[in-house]
Amino acid sequence: MDRMLIGPKREGVEPIELRVNGKDYVTYTDKTLLRFLRDDLKITSVKDGCSQGACGTCTVLVGDQRKASCTVKLSKVASEVLTVDGLSQREKDAFVYAFGEAGAVQCGFCTPGMVMSGAAVLRANPDPSEEEIKEGIKSNICRCTGYVKIIKGIKMAADILNGKCQLENTDDNNRVGSRLLRLDSDDKVLGQGEFCDDMDMEGLTYGSAIRSKYPRARILSLDISKAAALDGVVGVLTAKDVPNNKVGHIQQDWDVFIEEGQITRSEGDAICLVVAKTPEILEAAKKLVEIDYEELETVSSIEEARQPDAPKVHPNGNLCQQRHVSRGNAEEAFKKCKYVVENHYKTPFTEHAFLEPECALAHPYKEGVKIYTSDQSVYDTQKETLIMFGWQEHPERVVVENKLVGGGFGGKEDVSVQHLAALAAYKFQVPVKIKLTRDESLKFHPKRHAMEGRFKLGCDEEGNFLAMECEINFDTGAYASLCGPVLERACTHSVGPYHYENTDIRGFGYYTNNPPAGAFRGFGVCQSNFAIESNINLLAEKVGISPWEIRYKNAIRPGEVLPNGQIADSSTALIETLDAIKDVYEQNKGHVGIACAMKNVGVGVGLPDKGRARVVVDGDSIHIFCAASGMGQGVRTVLSQIAGETLGLDQHHVIVEMPNTETSPDSGTSSGSRQTLISGEAVRKACELLKDALQDQTMEALDGQEFFYEYFDPTDPLTSTKPNPVSHITYGFATHVVVLDDDGLITDVYAAHDSGQIVNPTMIEGQVEGGVVMGLGYALTEDFKLDRSKVKAKFANLGLFKANQVPCIHSIFVKRNELLDLAYGAKGIGEISTIPIAAAVQGAYYALDGVLRTEFPMKDTAYSKPKKVFNHEVK
Repeated sequence: MDRMLIGPKREGVEPIELRVNGKDYVTYTDKTLLRFLRDDLKITSVKDGCSQGACGTCTVLVGDQRKASCTVKLSKVASEVLTVDGLSQREKDAFVYAFGEAGAVQCGFCTPGMVMSGAAVLRANPDPSEEEIKEGIKSNICRCTGYVKIIKGIKMAADILNGKCQLENTDDNNRVGSRLLRLDSDDKVLGQGEFCDDMDMEGLTYGSAIRSKYPRARILSLDISKAAALDGVVGVLTAKDVPNNKVGHIQQDWDVFIEEGQITRSEGDAICLVVAKTPEILEAAKKLVEIDYEELETVSSIEEARQPDAPKVHPNGNLCQQRHVSRGNAEEAFKKCKYVVENHYKTPFTEHAFLEPECALAHPYKEGVKIYTSDQSVYDTQKETLIMFGWQEHPERVVVENKLVGGGFGGKEDVSVQHLAALAAYKFQVPVKIKLTRDESLKFHPKRHAMEGRFKLGCDEEGNFLAMECEINFDTGAYASLCGPVLERACTHSVGPYHYENTDIRGFGYYTNNPPAGAFRGFGVCQSNFAIESNINLLAEKVGISPWEIRYKNAIRPGEVLPNGQIADSSTALIETLDAIKDVYEQNKGHVGIACAMKNVGVGVGLPDKGRARVVVDGDSIHIFCAASGMGQGVRTVLSQIAGETLGLDQHHVIVEMPNTETSPDSGTSSGSRQTLISGEAVRKACELLKDALQDQTMEALDGQEFFYEYFDPTDPLTSTKPNPVSHITYGFATHVVVLDDDGLITDVYAAHDSGQIVNPTMIEGQVEGGVVMGLGYALTEDFKLDRSKVKAKFANLGLFKANQVPCIHSIFVKRNELLDLAYGAKGIGEISTIPIAAAVQGAYYALDGVLRTEFPMKDTAYSKPKKVFNHEVK
C-alpha cells in the first residue's frame, strides 16, 4: 500500500503510520494529531481553539470515537482519522442542510468540531434523543449560539440520514422578515471558510511575544542576543524598534513593548517580539531571551487602587475615568419616598471565551503593510496601527482586511496581535503571522469589568419610583481600553427602562495590575442592571405588590420621559414585553424571577456615529462594500436582506464584500448593537439611490456605477442642557423570566424582546439564545480566577455553560405598529439579549429560598454545589 511520507525519514526512529480521510501517511516525527493535520496535511477545517483539550474545536473521529486532536499523539492513533472533510457526501449534505436550516451556525469557529461530535453521536445511535445529543456534545464549547440550534441541527441531520426528513428547498426569499440562510453557513459547516490562522503565504514567518513573568515588575535587563543569533530567526523587536510605543482604543496608554528599566502593568505585557522562519525555531528562540526582573508590589483590587499610598499603575495615578450623571434632585425626592432599598453589589471579571484566539497575518504592501485580521473594526485596527507607526497623515499605508471572525463579544475591539504583525512585517519586509495561545489570550485581552457598587432606589406608597442614587466602581485593570464609554453606559443605564427623573449617579474606573477590562456584550449594563433590578424586587416586597406589577407600573411607554430626559420614541414596546410573559410569571410564582432592561442602539451621547455603504453595479448583480465586521451575528446576511427588500434582488445577486479599508467605507465598530440599524440604513439608502436610477435605465446600462450613502443622525452629549436631550437614536427593550424547579435547576427561560422589525427570525433567535446562555453563566458559574493579579484561569475552569446544562429557551418578539423609519424599523439585539437574564436568575432564587444574593457567581445554588449532576430533562 502506498503511503505518503510526511517530513524527513529519521534513521533509528520507528515510523508512525496512520490513515486520514481515506489516505495513508507515514511520518517519523511524533506530535499532536492537531498539528499534524493542520501543519503537515493543511487540513484547516480542524480548528485550534485552545490546544488544551478544553474547547472541542479540534474534534475529529478516531474510528467512531470523538477525540480532541490537540491531546492525541500520532503514536497513539490506532484507527482511521476522520475530519469533516472525510465524512461521506451524504453526511456532509445532511449536516450542511440541517445546520443551515436550524440556524446552528454563527461565528463558525466551533462548527466543524460540533459536526464531528454530532457525527459520532449519530454513528453510535442513528436516532438519538435530545438528551443524548446534549451529552454527546458536552465537551464542545459554543459561545455564540447557546447550543439550542446546534442540538436541533444534529437532530435534523439524524432525521435526514434516517429518511424521516427530506432535503427541501430552503427559504431563499432575500427580503426583510425571511428566514434566509446565512451567506456563509455552508462554508462554515464544512470548515472551508477562512480564518486568519488558516491562511498561508509564500515565505511566511511566525512571531510571538515574550510576556511579563509578573503582573508588576521592573525590567532590569533584557538580552536578546542569543535568540537573535539562532539560525532561522528573522529578528527580535523591542521598544527601541517602535516609532511610537503607545497604542490604545481611546486613550493611548498601552505600551507596545515594556522598555528596559520600565515597570510592567500586567502579565499580558509584551517585552519583545521574536520572529522566526518556523514555529519550532520560534519556540526555541523564545527560550533564549534573557530577562532580569525586580518583582514589585501589585495593586490588585479597587480598594487597593483607591488608597492614597498605593503604587501608581500609571504616572497620573490609579483613577482612569469618572462620570457623574444626574437629573432632577434625588436627595429631595428620597425625602418623599415611602420605601427605600439600598444594597451593595459585586460582580467579577469575566472572560469573553470566544473560540478563536487572536490571530493576524501582515505583509509588506505598497508603501506600508497590509493586515489580515480577526477583529470588530478594520478601521479601529488601522487607526491604532497608524498611531504606532506615526503615520496618521498617511492612512493608506496601513490596509486592513477582515477574515472570518471567530467570536468577539467586545473582546476583539482593541488591537492585540495586529500591530505587532504589522511592525514585524514592515521592519523585516516579510509576511508574518502572530497568534496568541489560549493562555496568552486569557492574560492579554480586556475582560468584562469587575464591579463594586452601592445602589439606592425609592418609591411612593403605591410603588411609583421617585428617586435613584448610586456609586459604581469598576476595575479597569492595567489599561484603559474602553473604560470611559463602558463606565458611562453602566451609569446611564443603571436607572432601568422606567419613568422617573430624580437620579444622582457617580461612576469611577480604577487602574490595577489585573488584566485589562473593556468592552463585553452588555457594555457595563450587565453589572448595573443586576443591581437595580434586584432592588426593584425588594421594593415590590415592601409595597406589597409582585415584581411583575411594580415593573409594569413604572415601565416606560411611548411619549414618556426616560430618567435621562429623552422622550421614549413611538417604537418603544417595553409594556408589550411585560404583557408577553405575564401568564408564565403568574403560573410559576415562588419559582420565578423577572427582570427588564433597555440598551442603546448606536454610540450616541453626542459622538459622531456614521453608517456608510457603497453599492457597485456588476451586470445583473450588486456588490455591497461596508466595513461592518461580522463576528457571528450575521451582519452580512442582514445587509443582503435589506438590499434585497429595497431592490427586489435575490441573494445570489447581492454580494456583500468582506470589510477592507481600501474598498469598504468606514461604518463604525461592530459594537453598541449598532450595525443592523446604522449600517443597515446606509445600505438601504444607497440601494434607494440605485433604485431611483433604475427608473429610466437598466442594470446593464448602469454596470460599473457606484452609489454611496452616509447615514448620520446626531445625538446630544451627556452635558446637554436641552429639556429633553436625545442621548441615543433609539433603544431596544426586553423582559426575561427564569423558572426554577424545586431543586433550583432552571427549567425554562422566557426572553421577550422589542427589537423592532425582525430582519431574520432564525438569526435573531440565535442571538437571544446565545445571549441568554452567556448571562446564565455570568450569574451562576463563570469565575475568572486571579491571585494577586496573576491569572490562574484556564479555558477549562472558566465555568462556561455546556450543552447539557442549557434549559428550554423561549424567544418572544414583540413590536408596535409605529416603527422607526430607519433600516425598515429594525433595532439591534446583540447586547440586550444578555443583560437582564442574570438579574432574573437572582430574582428566581430569591423567590425560591428568600436569600438575597448580591454577588456573582451566585453561591449556594444548584449550579454551585459540588458533584451536582447538571444533565436534566426539560419538559
